[in-house]
Amino acid sequence: MDAILSDLISLLITTIRVSTPLILACLAGLYSERAGIIDIGLEGKLLGAAFGAATVAYLTGSAWIGLIAGVGVSLAFSGIHGLASINFRGNQVISGVALNFLAAGLTTFLGATWFARGGNTPALSGDARFGAIHFPFARELSGVPVIGPLYSGLLSGHTILTYIAFLAVPLTAWVLWRTRFGLRLRSVGENPKALDTAGMSVMWLRYKALMITGTLVGVGGAYLSTAQAASFSNNMAAGRGFIALAALIFAKWRPFQAMFACLLFGLLEALQYRLQGQDLPFIGRVPTQAMQALPYVLTILLLAGFVGRAIPPKGLGQPYVKER
Repeated sequence: MDAILSDLISLLITTIRVSTPLILACLAGLYSERAGIIDIGLEGKLLGAAFGAATVAYLTGSAWIGLIAGVGVSLAFSGIHGLASINFRGNQVISGVALNFLAAGLTTFLGATWFARGGNTPALSGDARFGAIHFPFARELSGVPVIGPLYSGLLSGHTILTYIAFLAVPLTAWVLWRTRFGLRLRSVGENPKALDTAGMSVMWLRYKALMITGTLVGVGGAYLSTAQAASFSNNMAAGRGFIALAALIFAKWRPFQAMFACLLFGLLEALQYRLQGQDLPFIGRVPTQAMQALPYVLTILLLAGFVGRAIPPKGLGQPYVKER
């Protein structure tokens, strides 16, 4: 029984850790898409932020300065996306895809040029990485049956960025559904003309949404390279931005449902780590590549027929032209 509980808690710990960047990216997409901006570029923002955070953390020896740099890179990408889709009223999908290509090429080129490691950055250590935070009495309670492993293993021992990700979920729900700013943000994604008629700036509200998006996804990217891993590796986002978008659609643009959808994807990723190289009953040894494909297979299945009727904001993807 103890062995089963230990394995289960270990699986849940891994689930939480791999779900953290998904939750941050998903909440980031929630803000922008609630404001009417399609954000296919989440993948590129994650990648750019991860590279910026790892590079600056290595050069300064501070994970916090690296975090600021990662958020700055993500905000710059959000600014480019806003300029293309809001000011120039360009196609938001094409703009996002262009950002993804830009981030993939630029991080590889700069990584190879600056560090000569094939696009990777040097390993981080010490204060250049975010360390685990242990709750009071976590070590003393670790031997208590059931409660000890849950408190000291599952709840305690994560980085501050993980706790920020989970705290951002109720905060997002409160901002969007309990504040005047949230009402206006949701309105600009549903009926921007009504907001414009009331004397509010549609452009400025959408830029605010993109700034929040850039901040959240920047934290997610920094987590990848300075907390979950100890350096930036080439293409380390590995489709997480697209999975976050799939989780957002599956959750029907709701924060708590988005968190649970991300945890579901994280659970599958954690399972593929646990099951690689093991023999399964009636199946035998499953190829590593098949296990690695599990989260992406789930993405396809959910979007193909298990989501139900997901109605996006009415103004999503539609550039607003102010009437004169």
